Amino acid sequence: MKHRRNKIRSYQHFVWTTYNRLPLVTSEIERPVYRYIETVCRPVNCDVLAIGGMPDHVHLLVGFPATITFAQLMNRAKGGSSRFVCDELLPDEWFAWRENYAVFSVSPHDKAKTIAYIRNQREHHQNNTLWFAVENFDDETEDE
Repeated sequence: MKHRRNKIRSYQHFVWTTYNRLPLVTSEIERPVYRYIETVCRPVNCDVLAIGGMPDHVHLLVGFPATITFAQLMNRAKGGSSRFVCDELLPDEWFAWRENYAVFSVSPHDKAKTIAYIRNQREHHQNNTLWFAVENFDDETEDE
């Protein structure tokens, strides 16, 4: 008898900001912070497809499993990375993420476009080719 498995293909684009959008993710800590976030995603079966951002925010695209909630992943990514920065990278400095975050479902059809957007954050900000709803989620007063 064949065992059937659930087929779940869910891609989620998370975005969160630093406290008061301060430029806290400096070039010195950016790579270690991103690597840390990737590391905490692995054990919960969140396949990191892209991670990137600017000094005041992070974008994360993951293949999202049915075994964890958005809040659980953000607790691991934001809480863990904040402790990592404060304990390991910059023990004498202050660092914090803003409490809220946004998450957007991404269709398989739009996955490559979203990966490119995340990987090219600097260019999009420089050329003002931003995805407004994603970049300014914390400024919105109502759902779109």
